Amino acid sequence: MDVKPFEHFAIETAKSAGEVLMSYFGKLTHVDNKSTEIDLVTRADVESEKLITTALKKAFPHHNIIAEETDFETIDSDYCWVIDPLDGTTNFVHTLPIFAVSIGLRYKNETILGVVYNPVYDQCFHATLNGGAFLNNSPLHVSSTNTLSETLLVTGFPYIHDDRYEKCFDLFKELYGRTQGIRRLGASALDFCFVAMGRFDGFWERDLKPWDIPAGIVLVREA
Repeated sequence: MDVKPFEHFAIETAKSAGEVLMSYFGKLTHVDNKSTEIDLVTRADVESEKLITTALKKAFPHHNIIAEETDFETIDSDYCWVIDPLDGTTNFVHTLPIFAVSIGLRYKNETILGVVYNPVYDQCFHATLNGGAFLNNSPLHVSSTNTLSETLLVTGFPYIHDDRYEKCFDLFKELYGRTQGIRRLGASALDFCFVAMGRFDGFWERDLKPWDIPAGIVLVREA
């Protein structure tokens, strides 16, 4: 299978969605809530997703789409695009430039393509199955560190404050004392990318959603 046409499409579409995000960055006048008061959604999320899904429907009308803000009818197809139009919404709302557009493509339940784009820094992470991982076309490689005490890790915490929420902090405390540090950036797609480029040595997070994972996973595996 030639994945390159899909990759080119995903990169160009992610960059176009990034332009939408930047048009709202620092200019929001209204923010809504989803599952909790800290689970946010903005007009930027919605408009970014609309651009991506409209482009997908036009280019690949017989492919499935899983997106964060919209439920789409399932189609009988081996292909499924997985979209997070704005990963790091809370950062975005507070004008913290750690957010991204994430686009993944699965074929028969295997992720074959991942693109993550941070428009603030014009950084495009992209990878294809068995094709390597790249940042703006420069190859990526994971860290060679294999001793926990020499690692810098990154994590995230769930929105719902239940028993698993408490266990996340228990694990955080245990690992914090055994590493060189742990960071919490608030954008899981970029957490994966920073592991792929060796900036972090490892990442864990519970309760990630389907759109949080595919693009980042293929980037880490290929790196």
